[in-house]
Amino acid sequence: MVSRIVLNETSYHGAGAILEIPGEVKKRGFKKAFVSSDPDLIKFDVTSKVTKILEDNGMDYEVFSDIKPNPTIENVISGVEAYKKSGADYIIAIGGGSSIDTSKAIGIIVANPEFSDVRSLEGVAPTKNPSIPIIAVPTTAGTAAEVTINYVITDVEKKRKFVCVDPHDIPVVAVVDPDMMATMPKGLTAATGMDALTHAIEGYLTKGANPITDMFNLKAVELIANSLRGAVENSSEGREGMALGQYMTGMGFSNCGLGIVHSMAHALGAVYDTPHGVGNAILLPTVMAFNASETGEKYRDIAKAMGVKHTKKMTSQEYRNAAVEAVRQLSSDVGIPADLKDIVKEEDVKFLAESAVADACAPGNPREASLEDIISLYQSLM
Repeated sequence: MVSRIVLNETSYHGAGAILEIPGEVKKRGFKKAFVSSDPDLIKFDVTSKVTKILEDNGMDYEVFSDIKPNPTIENVISGVEAYKKSGADYIIAIGGGSSIDTSKAIGIIVANPEFSDVRSLEGVAPTKNPSIPIIAVPTTAGTAAEVTINYVITDVEKKRKFVCVDPHDIPVVAVVDPDMMATMPKGLTAATGMDALTHAIEGYLTKGANPITDMFNLKAVELIANSLRGAVENSSEGREGMALGQYMTGMGFSNCGLGIVHSMAHALGAVYDTPHGVGNAILLPTVMAFNASETGEKYRDIAKAMGVKHTKKMTSQEYRNAAVEAVRQLSSDVGIPADLKDIVKEEDVKFLAESAVADACAPGNPREASLEDIISLYQSLM
């Protein structure tokens, strides 16, 4: 079987990495930046950490901030129009998945105007041209949008999220600076961190996994398990470990796919605007238990990476239970709710399940999941 691996042209990692941006801009001959960042990051002077560097180096830019936490079709359309009017020739995306995903959609449509209907990008769209060049600067340790070929847009009218998969959308440069993540509040750190853990575990288990993606994803499980509690307490070691761990799993899952945890979480985000990482964290242990029978010995590896001792002596049932419990315990330790009781309404369950079944992540799940299976999984957490 042939496996394809798509990664950034260049990535920078470590405290102070944003200082490398001017060098990349000059080397690539860029003239004006379209700085795409959400309003809160601008309000709390996170975006200005980068724009100050641009100013100090005499580099022109324009800021775009019409971005929501779950970016919408309307956000993308307004961004495309703003980019065209700006005179910019590249994008600097500063933020979490919302800012970077919006930037990817903008960059793809500007470079491929025949896809101006944002819905036409769902799934694997046959775009011909690479996106407008993007330098991605993540401010959360979770989505790894800076290194993936995926982005997610919310269709408010139809109350659904849709996943777009396109090698043309990957940022040319990723700048992963843990100092840009230091102002994240505890709740956001926990949620985005559990999103990263979900990427790593689902990527390790998905049908599309291969030895290269397994290497990235399993190491990411270990890094995240060792770092997330510290990151929530804002330790420098925790932040650095999470910054690396979330990027590492991005290199993995972007090249092998995910599963129904993401499918189900996408549905929650579209209907209730549930933070993506919270939805993933609540669903992950339950879906892991559902998938366990179809995962061979991989849960032994996950349990060990999560810090469980003596996994070699365990039976398959013991190490599967241990892996699920270790994930559940980490989620609890960082303050994630245990269930969906305060989120999901019974009358919405069938629609949520239908959306999850239709989601682009669903086919990668290691165990086939019917509509009835997904309804039962939602209901078991209510």
